[in-house]
Amino acid sequence: MSSSIPEIIAGVTATTKANIYFDGKVVSHTLERADGSSLTLGIIYPGTYYFGTEKAERMEIVSGSCQVLLDGKDSSEDYSAGSTFEIPANSGFSITANPDICEYICSFLD
Repeated sequence: MSSSIPEIIAGVTATTKANIYFDGKVVSHTLERADGSSLTLGIIYPGTYYFGTEKAERMEIVSGSCQVLLDGKDSSEDYSAGSTFEIPANSGFSITANPDICEYICSFLD
């Protein structure tokens, strides 16, 4: 794992109610930092899923791998554990986890 991706996120408040998408195939929990910023910590089961964004996001891949196609792009990019990508505000992306579960941290940049 890359040293830039934390193994522990200290000093946060966790929301116990999960964010559940696509019939439970994408699940995350919201964490709030002391400064009021938030992030989600989640998993993506194998499959392809589309998400729209309001705020800009940074996705850090904790384990597994995925392919990502950002809105407006012609080809997808591959990401694996330790890598990071960003999604612009007011856009969207398709993410494919295959063949294993992909774990991620999503930070909101706006």
